[in-house]
Amino acid sequence: MSDTTSRPSDDAAQPGEPAAAAAAPKPSTSLDRELADTKDRLLRTLADMENLRKRTEREVADARMYGISAFARDVLTVADGMHLALEALDKELREKSDAGVKALLDGVELTERALLNALEKHGVKRIEPMGQKFDPNRHQAMYETEHPTVPAGHVAQVVQAGYLIGDRVLRPAMVAVSKGAPKSQDAEPPANDNS
Repeated sequence: MSDTTSRPSDDAAQPGEPAAAAAAPKPSTSLDRELADTKDRLLRTLADMENLRKRTEREVADARMYGISAFARDVLTVADGMHLALEALDKELREKSDAGVKALLDGVELTERALLNALEKHGVKRIEPMGQKFDPNRHQAMYETEHPTVPAGHVAQVVQAGYLIGDRVLRPAMVAVSKGAPKSQDAEPPANDNS
C-alpha cells in the first residue's frame, strides 16, 4: 500500500500565510542586492573621480610646462640672430675696434646671455650635441662630413643649436654627422681569401 496521504508542498502557502507572500522574494534579499549594486556604483564613481583628478593635475602641469612652446620657439629665432651677429666678428676684429663698438658687442653678449638665462628659468635648455652619437629624436642631420677625430655616426659640427623644453624637444639641433676619418689613398685593399 502506498501512502496517499497528502503532504503540504514546500511551494504551497502555509496555513495562515497569504499566497502572494509566499511567492514574493524575501525583502532582505532584494535589499541586499540593491545595496551591493549601489555600493559597486559608488566605488566605480569614486575611482572615476580619482582618475579624473590625476589626469587634470597632469594636464595642468603639462600646460604650465609646455604652454610657452610657441613663444619660446619665436624667442629662439631672436637668440639665433644675436648669436650669428656675435659670431660674425672674429677676435682680431674685436680687438682692433674702438671703444664704442666694443661696448656695443659687450651689450649684445650680455643681452644674449640674459635671454638664454630667462629661457632656462622657464624650462628651455640648450642641447649640446657636439661629439655625441647622432640621435634622430634630438638632432636633425644637415649633411655628412669626413672628420679625422670624430667617429662615424657622431656629431661633427653644430650648424644650429637645438633646445629642449622640459623633457620634450622644442627644436632639434641641426648638425653635421661624421662619416669617420677620410679614407687614405695608401691603404691596401682587403685581401680576398678564396681558399
